[in-house]
Amino acid sequence: MTQSITAAYTAHAKATGGREGTATSGNLDLKLSTPKELGGAGGDGTNPEQLFAMGYAACFIGALKFVGGKEKVAVPADASIESSVGIGATPTGFGLEVTLKISLPGIDGEVADRLIAAAHQVCPYSNATRGNINVTLIRA
Repeated sequence: MTQSITAAYTAHAKATGGREGTATSGNLDLKLSTPKELGGAGGDGTNPEQLFAMGYAACFIGALKFVGGKEKVAVPADASIESSVGIGATPTGFGLEVTLKISLPGIDGEVADRLIAAAHQVCPYSNATRGNINVTLIRA
């Protein structure tokens, strides 16, 4: 089911040249490179999967802070997420898979599990990917 929102913020970006081009957004100007594993030359540029991994990790920490605030649990400043985004062939094209390894130092395991589950329900990236790709959540 499609979810409608009233956007409180809208990001704008422009990409030119595909995986071997550039991407810009505000003060960001990124060089893109195709990984060797995908038939590219590699290089020092970033790629869409790295950008997705960084965005999802940062967004999920924000969701953890949001649900922590509602549950009166302080998410530690050193909370971190190691995010992995894999890309591979599907019968009709390409697909992604995501693993989020979530570290919440100083928070009891049961409480951490509850926060992670609740954050997965409110995180915009989780909501956008739910039912479309495999997302694995691991408490570190």
